[in-house]
Amino acid sequence: MTDVLTENAFAGEALSHFDVVIAGGGLSGALMALSLATLKQANGQPLAIAIVEANPVVKEVSRSFDDRVLALSHGTSAYLQALGAWQYLQQDAEAIKTIHISDRGHYGKARVYAEDHQVPALGYVVEMALIGKALLKSLESFGNVHWYRPDSIEKICWQMDKVNLRLISGRALSASLLLGCDGGMSACREFANIKVRQQSYRQSALITNVSTANAHSGVAYERFTETGPIAMLPLSGDRCSLVWTLTPQQAEEIQTLDEQVFKRVLEDAFGSYLGRITQAGERFVYPLNLIQAEQQVFHRMALVGNASHTIHPIAGQGFNLGVRDVEQLAALIKAALEQNQDIGNFSLLSTYQQQRAADQQQVIALTDSLVTLFSNRLPPLVAGRNIGLKVLNYLSPLKNAFVQKTMGY
Repeated sequence: MTDVLTENAFAGEALSHFDVVIAGGGLSGALMALSLATLKQANGQPLAIAIVEANPVVKEVSRSFDDRVLALSHGTSAYLQALGAWQYLQQDAEAIKTIHISDRGHYGKARVYAEDHQVPALGYVVEMALIGKALLKSLESFGNVHWYRPDSIEKICWQMDKVNLRLISGRALSASLLLGCDGGMSACREFANIKVRQQSYRQSALITNVSTANAHSGVAYERFTETGPIAMLPLSGDRCSLVWTLTPQQAEEIQTLDEQVFKRVLEDAFGSYLGRITQAGERFVYPLNLIQAEQQVFHRMALVGNASHTIHPIAGQGFNLGVRDVEQLAALIKAALEQNQDIGNFSLLSTYQQQRAADQQQVIALTDSLVTLFSNRLPPLVAGRNIGLKVLNYLSPLKNAFVQKTMGY
């Protein structure tokens, strides 16, 4: 690994040393810190953890109709419970008790019920801000987690036994392990010159929250239409979270519609399952791309979550995939500490990359196949996918495999 080492531009400087520095204190970074905060070194001391985050601390979370949300898989909720964060989220998380998949204008339908899989919910829908608040609340009791915010990394210097960092504030840090949890535009990835493979889906997601005349009753709808897939997720306060996949032109046109016209257009596309759309919030449009880092690890550094992969939202798996990155990496670090091993050694990081590869590729393949299959109106594909939905609905082994993957296992 000597080829990655850079000249030490920090010679003579006083550096604050940490076992782990986490770049990014958003959802992935805070979750990563919480996953490591209880771990102990061979001498019984807790890990010294630093989080470098560009945004200032938000003390209070004010909820509004338009809050952005995430669908948390059953596996993600179980992991948050194990970490002690779920207690701060549980009352605000709306349970997904049923998944309803259909193809508008065609016979193919599939239903998935939580009770058939012996769980109280297949997943949960909750506001992103509340997830962040719960993670920060959970971190408050750990004196070994230190925040540098608002701040960001200006320079990284890789040494044989550590990574040196200079922050925009002028502070200098060093770490045995650097974790890039800094999102799709990851600075850590850029500093390491890790290339990405990027594929445009030539689609955009229109996202908003809506209220409907009929109660959602804990049903998550995945409705495939002529204009693109519509996901309608149950949300607290008698709301639903809408994710509507459209062509970029369609998304721009629909985003600018008068609210009354928008509600009628959505009712026509989605159907009558939830009755009239009674209220629609602010609409946001995001281009959809598949982004994959060509490597997830570097010398004493690993990429986690969106810094490593950004996927299509069609199956609601993006954040949950990142949670499993965190969980698996934390487990490897715990095992290394128990064996008194260097947590930044390349063997550990390579194992992380290898272990995550299969799950990531399976989820990407699932989302890609759904995008291809359900964004195409060719008659043979329409007929084939409707047969597929019927088979999924009635063939238990296939349904169980699908449900286990979407539940995060």
